[in-house]
Amino acid sequence: MTLPDRDFVAVALTRFDALTNYQVTLKSTSARAETVEVLYGYRKPGFVRMDFMHPHAGATLTFNPESGKVKLWPFGIDTFPRLTLSPDNPMIQSPQGHRVDQSDIGALLANVRELEQHGDTQVVGAETIGTREAAHVIVTCRPGHLATGVFRYELWFDVSHGLPVKVVSEGESREPIETVMMENLRIDVPESQLRPFG
Repeated sequence: MTLPDRDFVAVALTRFDALTNYQVTLKSTSARAETVEVLYGYRKPGFVRMDFMHPHAGATLTFNPESGKVKLWPFGIDTFPRLTLSPDNPMIQSPQGHRVDQSDIGALLANVRELEQHGDTQVVGAETIGTREAAHVIVTCRPGHLATGVFRYELWFDVSHGLPVKVVSEGESREPIETVMMENLRIDVPESQLRPFG
């Protein structure tokens, strides 16, 4: 497969700006924590819903950008107890320090773009991720310009919809931080098929 000559990060940002919502299964692995698997939903202007499959199976977390609050149902949505928390509460941050209000693809792409402004971007080539044809892109920060705690991103952008389907982040000494797989991505899901955002 021949890749089109384009700025894959810019295309992904444009694609994200144009969508109204998406749903995806996220699988996150890192050296310091067990694998996390979440059914993730996002609706503009920033509503988030995370249904945990592993660990904490059954727990649901939602973020409402209008109230600025996170609701957590440890045993499933609409069950007791329900906790209302601030998105900066350490109890609901990932081991990598990710916050639910900064967990969407747009926030990721903004971090990648910031790193690009202080680094180098290399298009490695075409690869297959699962069943998807993807463009493999590496963004590496120049020494002394570390942005967002990440020194290097490897991203695989689905060539059909332009959004990432796999992301690997590394620190300054090239230690792996996190690998995220994005499976079964659905964009602009009909409202009737969206899980409620609490």
